[in-house]
Amino acid sequence: MRRRLIALLLIISFQTPATAGNLYQINPGDILQVFVWNEEALNREVLVGPDGAFRFPMVGEVQAGGHTANEVETAIVAGLGKYLKDEPLVTVSLLSIEGNKIYVLGQVERPGEYIANRRVDVLQALALAGGLTAFAAENDIKIMRRDASGELKVLPLPYAKVKQGKELESAIYLQSGDVVVVP
Repeated sequence: MRRRLIALLLIISFQTPATAGNLYQINPGDILQVFVWNEEALNREVLVGPDGAFRFPMVGEVQAGGHTANEVETAIVAGLGKYLKDEPLVTVSLLSIEGNKIYVLGQVERPGEYIANRRVDVLQALALAGGLTAFAAENDIKIMRRDASGELKVLPLPYAKVKQGKELESAIYLQSGDVVVVP
C-alpha cells in the first residue's frame, strides 16, 4: 500500500504542467552544456557572457540571457540547420547557475551576494542572510529590481504585517539581480 502511494505521488508530481512563470531563465554567468547528436565536435560547455550571449560554431552569437534552455535549443537548431543536411537534434542543459544571484543589504546578520539555486522569495532571502538585526526598520524593507529596459522598480515589503500572517502576497519571488534593502 505504501509503495503504491509513493508511486502515485511521483506520477502526479511529474505530470504537473510547467508554466512560463516557473521555467528557469538563463542568466549571464551560467554554464550550459550543449549536446548535438551525431556531431561530437560540436558538443561543449559554454559560459554565458555578461551580455547574456555565447558563441557557438556555425551559429555565431546565441542570445541565452532571459531565455529558457528550450528557447536556446531552438536557436541553435535554426543556426545549425543552415549547414547540416539533416535537422540537428540539440540538447541544452544547465550545468551551473552561477549567474542567478540576489543581493541582501543593510540590517541583516550576513549581508551579501547569494546564488539562488532554486526559486527564492524575499522572506527566504532574508533567512539566507541570517534574518534581521535588532536595528532593522521592518516596515521599510524594499526590493530593487531592474526591468529589461534598465528602469529601476522599487517594491515595498511590509515585513511586520507579513510576520503576523497578513499581506502574504507581498512576499514575492526574487529574480536574478534583485537587491533586498533592509534599512
